[in-house]
Amino acid sequence: MFNIDISSSTPIYQQLVDSVKEGILKGLIEPGEKLPSVRELAKMMTLNPNTIQKAYQELERQKVTVTLRGKGTYVSSNYKPRKDEDRIMEVKDLFKKGIVEAHYMGFKREDILKMIDELLKELEGVGSND
Repeated sequence: MFNIDISSSTPIYQQLVDSVKEGILKGLIEPGEKLPSVRELAKMMTLNPNTIQKAYQELERQKVTVTLRGKGTYVSSNYKPRKDEDRIMEVKDLFKKGIVEAHYMGFKREDILKMIDELLKELEGVGSND
């Protein structure tokens, strides 16, 4: 369900946050859908429950999920991605690093744009090879 790379420099809780958001974007997780409990997910992924809790708190802070006391954590029915200026700068920095790396690997402008287009199509579920 969620992709976590324990060897990544990205904190596990952030990978989980990103994975949930990607799942929503791809339509794998629907608005209103209940997420596994902290304990269930920690057991399934063999992760510390505190890590899962931190991810769930961040998702709630970003209004991606809503927690109903005694019932669980659900994807917000009215979740709308929002533009946060700090996050926009982070995303721009990530793009810049990726573009610089691609340039040094010998990619031309057209190759980079094609790669971005393919990634967007993949995330939007267009032309998937299922």
